[in-house]
Amino acid sequence: MSEFLKFAFELISQILYNVIEWLVGIVTGLLKIFVTGVPAYAAIFDSYFSTVGFFGKLFSILLVVILIAIPVLLIGLLVRKIVVNIRLKAQADDNVSLYKEIGRLNRQIMQLMDEKSMILNLKTGAGVASQAGLYDKDEEGHSTLQPLPVEVTSINAGGAGVAAGAVAAGGVAPGMVDPLAEVPEGVAIGGVAGVAGVVPGVAVAGGGGGSLNEKNITEAAAAAAAASAQARTKAEEAERNTVQRFPKLSLVDTKYEHFDEPEYNDTVTLEQFAENYRLFAASQMGLFYTPEIVRRFVAGMAASKILILEGISGTGKTSLPYSFSRYLGYPATLVSVQPSYRDKTELLGYFNEFSKRFNETEFLRALYEAGYREEPAMIVLDEMNLARIEYYFAEMLSVLEMPDQSEWVVDLVPTAWPGDPVRLNSGKITVSPNTWFIGTANNDDSTFTITDKVYDRAMPIELNERAAAFECELQPRCPVTYTHLFELFTKAKEEHPISESSMTKLIKLDQYLQTRFRLAFGNRIMKQMYDFIPVYVACGGKEVDGLDYIIARKVLKKFESTNIAFVRDEIKGLIGYIDKTFGETNMNDSRAYLTRIQNLY
Repeated sequence: MSEFLKFAFELISQILYNVIEWLVGIVTGLLKIFVTGVPAYAAIFDSYFSTVGFFGKLFSILLVVILIAIPVLLIGLLVRKIVVNIRLKAQADDNVSLYKEIGRLNRQIMQLMDEKSMILNLKTGAGVASQAGLYDKDEEGHSTLQPLPVEVTSINAGGAGVAAGAVAAGGVAPGMVDPLAEVPEGVAIGGVAGVAGVVPGVAVAGGGGGSLNEKNITEAAAAAAAASAQARTKAEEAERNTVQRFPKLSLVDTKYEHFDEPEYNDTVTLEQFAENYRLFAASQMGLFYTPEIVRRFVAGMAASKILILEGISGTGKTSLPYSFSRYLGYPATLVSVQPSYRDKTELLGYFNEFSKRFNETEFLRALYEAGYREEPAMIVLDEMNLARIEYYFAEMLSVLEMPDQSEWVVDLVPTAWPGDPVRLNSGKITVSPNTWFIGTANNDDSTFTITDKVYDRAMPIELNERAAAFECELQPRCPVTYTHLFELFTKAKEEHPISESSMTKLIKLDQYLQTRFRLAFGNRIMKQMYDFIPVYVACGGKEVDGLDYIIARKVLKKFESTNIAFVRDEIKGLIGYIDKTFGETNMNDSRAYLTRIQNLY
């Protein structure tokens, strides 16, 4: 046994010796790094500091500062952590005491609430008893509570509460059963009696009644719910009769109650109409446009309800529809599109449930007022591609695609109110056929790319050059009705249909594009072509130029959404095919467009 004790002692002693030696080594090493080694550091610094240049000395000092800052920072972090742990421990002890105090206060609050409920029950019971004649007056006029007769059953707490509520509300309304009047013998006073004081048509159960049963409670609750719903319905109906949800649209109704329409010119031809506008813009507004741009604009109105004016800044994109509307005698409404536009509420507005009013926009007002006018109405969406058009204008794009114009309806609110504007039908607004939406677009880094979905439905018109100024006589306005303008478009399609030779060439070009590029003329593009080209010719243009413009802007523009690098060589062949089919002197727009996109790659 003594040998084992010696073995254990020597083993443990050696382990402790090694541990102590390790700790001493750590302390010695730290002292050597931070204390005893400092003279050696200084000697090294002095030996090199005098031999280096200016920047060497600067970097040497910086290195010494960094080496000193690192241990100081580590020691500071260690001390801070120790202090934080001590504080957290002290706060933990304080938090335990705080939690105990909060628990004690919560228990006191619950006790006070119970006492309050008991007091309220006593008060309501006393009030019912007083109304039922159960109080007597003493000589000084004070009431004394008498014991309940045997014939009258105990008052249910719930019924008493409802009855007290009825009394507090100002008594019993005429035509209601008064549960607090004198109660004959044998009549039960309960929860139903209390409800009868506030709910019409609920009578007090009589004879042989005791405490409330489940059936009485259910009937009383149903009657109370029905009365509440009826009151709410009447309140909402009264609010509908007094609140005017669309004040701005109602002002439009007032404006057109005694509106005198201007004298319209129903004899002008399309060519005169287009040329007179060019003279009007130059003589009265100082704006100059080429006959080609005016023809495209008027023909674009015949082909689509949506026009997109593209081009560099300063070419008159916004001025064109504005001056054109002044020429017609009905100024356009200018809506500045914001980058934050995300859905239709940005254009049409929304209903505010709190104020019970519709937040109306200028776009909505212009859309509504167009229904009162006979002239073509124009709503200009300035910088329309600052936001994604297919987001905020999506519903309008879909509505205008409907073949039946009676279906051009947009929902504003779910139901109609008596004070709504006269031209709203069940909370819906109708897009008048005399309305055009004209957007201006710049193609730069601050805008979004206009998608094919929008281009297919719209008629793009490019303005990349400013027309030269010219002198002319003062040209007056030319107010025309939408009906007359539509008749001029129809007449143009009858008098200037697309020729057979042009259709044959178009079919061949369609087959070539399908074979080489997988591009085709869609039904929508063909319809726009049938509407655009005759009106373009009636305004003084040539058929081949109108065909060239449609092909360049509606068909070949789809190359921008494909990988041009893979079909660059094929584009050269396409230019040669167009020259061979339509002639080298024609199709200048298509040829220039293909050359431009080919040079981009």
